Amino acid sequence: MPRAVSHSSQSYPFAAYFAVALAAIVSALLIQHWTNTGVTLVDTDDAMRLTQMRDWLAGQGWFDLQQKRMALPPAPPYESHWSRLVDAGLAGVFLFFNVFTDQAHAERLLRVVWPLLWIAPALGGVCAIAWRLAGREAALLTLLLAVAGIPAYQQFTPGRIDHHNVQIVATILTLAAMVWADRLRWCAIAAGALTGFGLAIGFEGLPYLAVCGAAFAARYVFDERSAGAARDYGWSLAASVAVAFLVSVGPAHWTRPLCDNLAFNSAAAIAAGGIVLSIAASFPNKNIVLRAAALAVAAGAALAILVASEPRCLAGPYAMVDSAIWPIWLADVRENQPLIRVLSENPLTGVAIAAFPFAALIAAILLARDEDVRRQFAFLATAAVFLAAVATTILAIRAYSYAMWLGMPLMAAAGIKLFAALHLTTLRARLIAGLFLTPLALSSGAITVAAAAGFDDTNSFTRAESRQCFRNDAYARLAKLPPGLVVGDVSYGPFLLALTPHRIASAPYHRFSTGIIAAHRAMASPPARSRELLTGMNATYVVICGPRPPAGLAEPERSASLWGQLAAGRVPAWLEALPKAGGTPQEQAFSVYRLKQLPPAVRLNGRVKRS
Repeated sequence: MPRAVSHSSQSYPFAAYFAVALAAIVSALLIQHWTNTGVTLVDTDDAMRLTQMRDWLAGQGWFDLQQKRMALPPAPPYESHWSRLVDAGLAGVFLFFNVFTDQAHAERLLRVVWPLLWIAPALGGVCAIAWRLAGREAALLTLLLAVAGIPAYQQFTPGRIDHHNVQIVATILTLAAMVWADRLRWCAIAAGALTGFGLAIGFEGLPYLAVCGAAFAARYVFDERSAGAARDYGWSLAASVAVAFLVSVGPAHWTRPLCDNLAFNSAAAIAAGGIVLSIAASFPNKNIVLRAAALAVAAGAALAILVASEPRCLAGPYAMVDSAIWPIWLADVRENQPLIRVLSENPLTGVAIAAFPFAALIAAILLARDEDVRRQFAFLATAAVFLAAVATTILAIRAYSYAMWLGMPLMAAAGIKLFAALHLTTLRARLIAGLFLTPLALSSGAITVAAAAGFDDTNSFTRAESRQCFRNDAYARLAKLPPGLVVGDVSYGPFLLALTPHRIASAPYHRFSTGIIAAHRAMASPPARSRELLTGMNATYVVICGPRPPAGLAEPERSASLWGQLAAGRVPAWLEALPKAGGTPQEQAFSVYRLKQLPPAVRLNGRVKRS
């Protein structure tokens, strides 16, 4: 048994330490990011989410997720796959602040407060997991890891109003409820309900929620005493997914299968699996083979429904996406890059991402050497979900936030064993030792070692040379122009929607493949061909900003392209360069060109007639 800690934390209630840690985290994030929230909307997803919330508050229907200013006729407008549940939460916070201040300030306060609101449940969830693994001291150590866990807060910094933070919290709380389900019956019901909520928000947490479900089912097979928890989880899962489907999908789309969002195919498959599991667990059965057979029937029913309704979804969320967008955009999306590519091109960024998850992986392996620990369902389930997050991070670094958060309880549990092995009995000694286990310390140390070894980022993720293109004031001049269709880099689209009255030809969303392809071709083609493409799109403006060329374009095609010609200062006669006179340097970041009006004789059905 570990020795008692002198002057231990037992003298104060855990809630007091939790409140202090939460206040420290929130204060640090506010101090670091408050100014930036007045300068930029932070990210494309944040700009797009703000636009979607505004549209809903302006009267757009709950189930109408079309973005009317994102359309290239005859194709229909872009239809978002983002949940209205997040829009509703954002709208509630905005309307509260709008009582006391104007729209602009209310929106800024919304963007600051919303992500901070989700830190408390995330922190509470990882502490609950750690407490279940190794007791109160592990939960306290988790608080320390979180306070110095800056790399884990990318999705929780002020300004981040997209759905990622909500999905992370749903995953953490589902795992927390699962590991406590053997002690508290309501936790099994909560795990099922939280799974449905997480799926309603989006599918990015699906791998981890699936592992949670598999863990419930596996525990039922190997431990007949867990039948009650499996039963409660099964019916709660089925009910919550059904509710999530009805809340998220309008009647007009009830029969439409999708791979990237909750639809009838995925909802029916998950609900069927939950129902079969609940029915099987409702009848006492001491035969492990029969219990395994019941689990196989549940999994088979879910898989059969999924395959029968839309077999393409077995290939993943992008299975129904036009493959033409991969080389010109999707393959270049930073968050979709595999970890090995990031380590190769940007080793400092790569080691910063991998350091803490790798250390937590070692911690999990060391914990697993203890036979008593290996027999604990809480440890096995936590380790399984964490391993899923590590595997997903290796495939696409967008999952690293999950690996950071899910690794904290395992690191804390291993830290308590380390303290005992080193005979660290004073609170001060444990505090000092614990600091070396934090994400901040491990990531900073890894960066220092890599830099000392001569490594450096060659394609920095910060893209400092393009940062001015995403400042709010960079769009002020565009906002004053008569509304029209703007063609430019795919990343500018959401900012144009949020900060100007214009329509856009492209935005970084896989469902808008028509626009992405059309805009890329227009910018990547020689000027003569670009003129035909832009006229066919009824484009009004062409914009460029910064040195970043269209993706997938190499020399000599880059220099010969419309983008290359404009970047070199060679403006085709059919474009009019709009003056940059007046305003700050930031307001002049964009070079804006207006298509000159073609004579009616050369415009036929939206196409240019060659002379």
